[in-house]
Amino acid sequence: VQLQASGGGLVEAGGSLRLSCAASGRTFSDYTMGWFRQAPGKEREFVGAIAWSDDRTNYADSVKGRFAISRDDAKNTVYLQMNSLKPEDTAVYYCAADWRRSILYTDPRGMDYWGKGTLVTVSS
Repeated sequence: VQLQASGGGLVEAGGSLRLSCAASGRTFSDYTMGWFRQAPGKEREFVGAIAWSDDRTNYADSVKGRFAISRDDAKNTVYLQMNSLKPEDTAVYYCAADWRRSILYTDPRGMDYWGKGTLVTVSS
């Protein structure tokens, strides 16, 4: 699976951005899709995931209620809608795919495929 994330940029605190991740190469609908982020000097962390089977989602506590993940299997694309952005959301955001992985598994290790990241900068 090849993944390409896009949509990052500079936004003021309180603003919104929508990231997209386009996939190609395998049966997209068989893959749980995850979003992760990595801030400077910090480890990569789980943001959220959407299940391959029934579109159930799971989110990190830090983004719950502000971020929403959706997928369009017809377009082989997963989205991350980010609202009420905070400066601490500043990071490089990565999409990743894993074959039929549980959305409850939040460790970035073991995700099969990764896209190049897209930078999100939230100014205060």
